[in-house]
Amino acid sequence: MAISKVAVFEHKVTPEEIDGLGHVNNQVYLDWFMSVATKHSDLVGWEFNKLLAMGEGWVVRRHEIDYLLPVLPGETVRMRTWVETAERASSGRQYELFRQSDGKMVSCGRTTWVWINYKTGRPVRIPEAVVKAFADWEPEEIISW
Repeated sequence: MAISKVAVFEHKVTPEEIDGLGHVNNQVYLDWFMSVATKHSDLVGWEFNKLLAMGEGWVVRRHEIDYLLPVLPGETVRMRTWVETAERASSGRQYELFRQSDGKMVSCGRTTWVWINYKTGRPVRIPEAVVKAFADWEPEEIISW
């Protein structure tokens, strides 16, 4: 059972995101995943500046991305993301990316995040308040990014 409900984001592809092969560059998918993870954290009340002030927060341990279909110039994509697990100092986040034009999944992925003390760089237990914020959050609408 997932920790959080699904957050849904929508994005119109920009010319800068297109590579020499005429589709969205693979690196852009990772940028999108990172962007919506940060925005989801902001939505539940755990903005980056708040994490910095408390001296603890997330860093990435691992990304896994499957590239299934191309995304072309001018298309709009819809991304779904949610926190799947939160155990001790690590958390798993899932992503699904769809083309709006035909509803087909174009990519999916997973990120393993680790909660660390920013001063020591060492993992520490994820605060219960963080887990609770994600669990209690109720999505309201599709968010543009």
